[in-house]
Amino acid sequence: MQKHIINESIPQMDWHPADIIAALRKAGVTLTGLAKAHGLRSSSAFSVALIRSYPVCEKRIADALNIHPMVIWPSRYEANGSIKPRGYREVQCNASERVSKGMPLTKPSPTDNRE
Repeated sequence: MQKHIINESIPQMDWHPADIIAALRKAGVTLTGLAKAHGLRSSSAFSVALIRSYPVCEKRIADALNIHPMVIWPSRYEANGSIKPRGYREVQCNASERVSKGMPLTKPSPTDNRE
């Protein structure tokens, strides 16, 4: 089995969905088999994880390959391995970070130069 080493100096790209499926098949696992092993009726949740962020299924796919999900989807994870916030949670995280640094929540617009 090939070891996947993350080189932080080179920007990493997410694996192509076909590469993930091929790696699973090479490990003797299918998305349907993975779904059944986790008590799901269909493999659609795992199919969604190949395209969009779905942390639970990402973890299950990565566990089947004996690697961390960050290796497969580096764009979805922080450098320390934690899940990047997305959607509304990303907005909340960015807002709280701006407040803690004493920055305004919104950038002033050019028309706000009224004195």
